[in-house]
Amino acid sequence: MPELPEVETICEALRNGGRGGESILGRSIVSSHILWEGSLAEPSALEFKRRIPGQLIEAVQRRGKFILIKLSDDTLLIHLRMSGDLLVEQQSDPVAEHHRVMLGLSDHLRLAFNDTRKFGRFWLVEDPQTVVGDLGPEPLNGSFTPQIFHQRLQSHHRQLKPLLLDQHFIAGLGNIYTDEALHRARLHPLVISDTLDPSQADRLLQSIRQVLEEGIQRQGASIDWIYRGGDFQNYFSVYQRTGEPCPNCGQPILRILVGQRSTHFCGNCQVPPLPKTKEE
Repeated sequence: MPELPEVETICEALRNGGRGGESILGRSIVSSHILWEGSLAEPSALEFKRRIPGQLIEAVQRRGKFILIKLSDDTLLIHLRMSGDLLVEQQSDPVAEHHRVMLGLSDHLRLAFNDTRKFGRFWLVEDPQTVVGDLGPEPLNGSFTPQIFHQRLQSHHRQLKPLLLDQHFIAGLGNIYTDEALHRARLHPLVISDTLDPSQADRLLQSIRQVLEEGIQRQGASIDWIYRGGDFQNYFSVYQRTGEPCPNCGQPILRILVGQRSTHFCGNCQVPPLPKTKEE
């Protein structure tokens, strides 16, 4: 958290204004204030402060869970991790308690990175591929076909839930949208990936796209004090609904740990994989 829909919502606000702030496009960076140097993955704080002032903000894009801010010379990449958020504020606003990096912009604005848990990171690089080049396909990209998805599933022998969370396999999914997509596809989180047939793979990809698109439409999910603004949490089918009735069949939603991650599913709609026999 935040996942693809939350990150896309933040990118949209940075591009076009929203969430209480103005667009940052076309504005120049006039200053930088590093309040916690641990937020910088690359380069050093000294190099960051030397390079970034004077650069113009040309575009804001998303790759997986990364925010890419294209500058006139470099690209600024930001990963929000567990608790990060980006806010467009007036330079005269009080500095919030958990602000870690602040970029002064033209027209008396600032871009503030707020990160309570200090897991978020910044990269200022010439080539963004050095940071995001090994990410998996974008699930909403039309070139990522059901056939390609099925081939990728067949090339791994892993449980579905951990595989879908692997950013090298597919970019942008996290705990929330993986649980919701698996429920919508009626696939158990422990099913082994290379056992899916083409129709199941097609159904899973369509379910992933549906929950992500709905999440974006609803500006993400606000489930705790970290990210606020969306209302997709009001439409969850399984996530954090342990013991509540499944919207499809009425059976109680179950919760297990898969790879140390809380996993929510319906034991009736999402049939578990059959145990292996001794012959297998």
